[in-house]
Formats: sequence, C-alpha cells, structure tokens
Amino acid sequence: MPQRAFFIALMLVAANMRPAVTGVGPLLETIRQDLGLSATVAGVLASLPVMVFAALAPLARLAGRMGAERLLLAGMLGLIAGLLVRSTGFVSTLFIGTVVLATGIALMNVLMAVLIKQHYPERVPSITTAYATTMGGIAALASGVSVPMSQWLPGGWRGSMASWVVLAVIGALFWLPHARRAPVETAAKAASAHAAASQSPWRTALAWQITAYMGVQSAVFYISISWFPAILRETGFTAAAAGWLLTLLQVAALLAGLAMPPLMQRYRDQRGLTLVTAGLATLAVLGILLAPKAAVLWVIVLGCGSGPSLILSLSFMGLRAKTPQSAATLSMMSQVFGYLIAAIGPIVFGLTHDFTHGWTLGLLGVVALTLLQGVCGLGAGRARKV
Repeated sequence: MPQRAFFIALMLVAANMRPAVTGVGPLLETIRQDLGLSATVAGVLASLPVMVFAALAPLARLAGRMGAERLLLAGMLGLIAGLLVRSTGFVSTLFIGTVVLATGIALMNVLMAVLIKQHYPERVPSITTAYATTMGGIAALASGVSVPMSQWLPGGWRGSMASWVVLAVIGALFWLPHARRAPVETAAKAASAHAAASQSPWRTALAWQITAYMGVQSAVFYISISWFPAILRETGFTAAAAGWLLTLLQVAALLAGLAMPPLMQRYRDQRGLTLVTAGLATLAVLGILLAPKAAVLWVIVLGCGSGPSLILSLSFMGLRAKTPQSAATLSMMSQVFGYLIAAIGPIVFGLTHDFTHGWTLGLLGVVALTLLQGVCGLGAGRARKV
C-alpha cells in the first residue's frame, strides 16, 4: 500500500509538470494582443520557463541534504505561487509568475529522474513512460481546453491560466506525506556519491550526446506548442481549433510513446529508434510548411515522432547511468544545457517572424533541428554507461 500511495502521488506530481506551460500556446496570440506584446517578446515569454529549467537544474544537488522528496514539495509550492501571480493580468506579473512557477517545475524535472532511479531501479523505462504519459496527457488536455476555459471562466485568459492551481494543490496534498521523510545519509551512500563524482559525466562524450539530444528534441517540441497555433490561425483555423490540434499532437505523442518501453527492452542499442523518430518529425514540419491545410495529418505524424523522442531522452538519463547519483548528475547536466538549447528555439522563431513577416524561414530552421536530432541520437542511443 505505501508503494502504491507513493506511485499515485508521483503521478499526480507528473500531472502538474506541463499544463502551466502547454496551456499558454493557444492563448499566446490573445495575450499578445491584449497586452501589446511583439512576437519577439511573446517568444521570450514562451521560452522563459525553459530558460528557468536550464538555469535552476543545478539545485538538484540540494536533494542530498534536504531529501529529494522534500525538495519536490518545495517545487510544488513554487508552482502554486507562480500560477496565482501569473494570472493577475499585468505584463510584469505575467513574467514574474512565469519565473516562479518555472522554478518549481525545474526542481520537479530533475528530481523525477532521481526518484525513479532510487525507487524503481529495475523498471526505469516503464516508470519513466508512466510519468511521461501522465505528464503529456494533462499537457495535451491543457492545450485543448485553454481557449474554451478562457471563454467560460471569469477573467478570460487570466482565469484559464489560474485554473490549473486546483490540480497543483491536489498534487501537493498527496505528496505531503512522502515529503515528511528525513533524508538519511549513510556511509554506503556517501561512498557511492564519491564514486560518482570521481567519474563525472561532464567528461564523457556520451553524456554530452544525451544532453544535445535532450535539447534539440525539446526545442522542436517547445517551438511547436508555442507557435504552431499562431501558424494554424493564419492558415484559416480558429483559435479553438488550433488549440485542439495541439491536443491531437500531444495525444498522438502519448500513444506513440507507449511503444517505447518494450522496444527499448528488446533493443539495448536505441540508435535506430532515434533515427526513425527524428525522420517522422522532419516529415511533419515539412508538411506544415508545404501543405498546412492537412494539419491534422501533420500533427499526428509530429506526435509520433516527438512522443517517443521524449521517452527516449528521459530514459537515457536512467539507462545510461550506473547509480542514482550519476543519474542525478546526468539529469542535471542534460537539463541545464538541454533546456538552454530548447529555450533559444521559440525566441529565434519569433524573432525570425518579426524580421521576415512570415513563417517559412522559421519552419526551415525547425527542419534543420529535426535533422540534427537524428545525428545526436546516433550518439545517445549507444548501449553504454556513464
């Protein structure tokens, strides 16, 4: 029963890790017009959570002193505070609240890999898939319902973004009993940490390849959820329809991601999987560029590429690590530099739109990213250990 309660609480935490981010994309054009923001500034807003993910990933080092469970609760509380501040409706609080909630999510991002390695060392791919599926499912829902909720709830887009605080409070309450455990430092644990430090992932090519793979696939995802709704609206789709297409993308990603654990168990070398998923993403972005009216098809294809890519990148942090300590270091490294790469994407995409007044050059840049993702996957997919 305690193990079941821990798993349920972990999944509720996972459910809170993306709706605060994915619910913004379908509302971004409305927010931009309401507050008078340029496309570049809107791109900064879309990238801000990812910047914070990168900047604060090193805070995972506090897990050894405070305990990963306690630090995860602190992340949940930060998310709650940020959601409330962001929804007050001013430009300043929009950015301040985004930084605060992203700080909380940044802690959760890194600690998930640590907790999975600690509690489920023999089930890393399956538990990672469960958490990524939960995270992605609620993220997809947020994309679809954000516009309808802005029409139903008082406050418009402000009410829509604030509504996710309810889920965050539920997650924090379920996690609270597990956060009461005090961290225990044993001689064996200290020795393991010392061994991990002496063989730092920072010095290995494989760790950098995993980091690059994480960053490039994340950049493609965050550009998609931030700007594809705006592209689709210019093509003739309504704001609500564009939001639901974003949901379709993420549902396709979830379903395709479910195939990853058995495939990863069957093939110790995942290079072929990384190439196939990158190829699907390339085809989808080219489809959006050349035949946007068939967007339903292209978002499904993109989801079939991006969902498995996310599972692969998250699983690599555990599969390629020998110990929970090396998993923590690899996770921190991947998310510091990986999310930094991802953060640049939506900003450059928005800046390109401001200069060219179109989407073609930006979409060609995303195609280049998907090709680079395949190259990085050839290194990250090797059956080796950090």
